[in-house]
Amino acid sequence: MLWQGKSVRTETGARLKPARSKRRVEVGRAPAETHIGEDRKKIIRTHGGNTKVRALRASTANVSDPKTGKTEKSAILNVEENTANQNYVRRNLLTKGAVIKTELGRAKIISRPGQDGVINAVLIE
Repeated sequence: MLWQGKSVRTETGARLKPARSKRRVEVGRAPAETHIGEDRKKIIRTHGGNTKVRALRASTANVSDPKTGKTEKSAILNVEENTANQNYVRRNLLTKGAVIKTELGRAKIISRPGQDGVINAVLIE
């Protein structure tokens, strides 16, 4: 999400004069909007020369079973529900908290695909 900066006015309505302008690192970027499909990633430079890996498309997820403690790689079939936005279900967008249907069963995404570049999920059934 784009950060628009501090408000120009205080709570009472007085005008604030900014001490400095917005810095390059403070400008936000468009969301990754990770879809289901053949794996596609994008590396982005962040503050301090560090990097983030954005998953633009993903076909598999690392699904862990809380009962056995084992983790397996499983294919993502579709998105079943998403509390962030109902339209994400129709568009098959993968975000944190989305419930996906995999070969192993229903799983909830616990990682942030647009930030980490990987999809980790936990079985819920």
